[in-house]
Amino acid sequence: MLHHNAPGPCFGMRHRLFAHVVWTTLDRAPILTAGVAEFLVRYLPAMAARDRARMLAVGIVATHLHLLLRLHPQTDIPRMIQRMKGGSARLALLEGHAGYLRWARGYNIESVSARALPAVAHYVAGQSRHHAELAIAGWEPPPPMLESRWREEAWPPASE
Repeated sequence: MLHHNAPGPCFGMRHRLFAHVVWTTLDRAPILTAGVAEFLVRYLPAMAARDRARMLAVGIVATHLHLLLRLHPQTDIPRMIQRMKGGSARLALLEGHAGYLRWARGYNIESVSARALPAVAHYVAGQSRHHAELAIAGWEPPPPMLESRWREEAWPPASE
């Protein structure tokens, strides 16, 4: 019998774990540009996938970013966020996306119910409206990925 806290896969079990995550640049410096935002939109979902998570929505302004994530029960959240933040700063520098991309310590994370997903996704993707003075010129976030199958299906979907 597989217990809820036992290691190993959760075959056939449905789980819907969603989180809204926010972190800021060091000293809230307005250093996130359109080029850095495009880089982050490519990099962050790949890092999430390494930890069996999926980025459903992203919002980026000059001083901070918001993510809406779907998590697997075995996702090590602190490790995933460390990879996202530390890895993005290193790789952005190596690839020339930013001369100085440094994140502040820590992050904010809040759970999100499946029912609240559309509203939270809209809020996350709408950061440039919420913080118009910090909007990144020439950059628009990708549309949220909120297909009903990602809310209702066991994770990961069988086709993946």
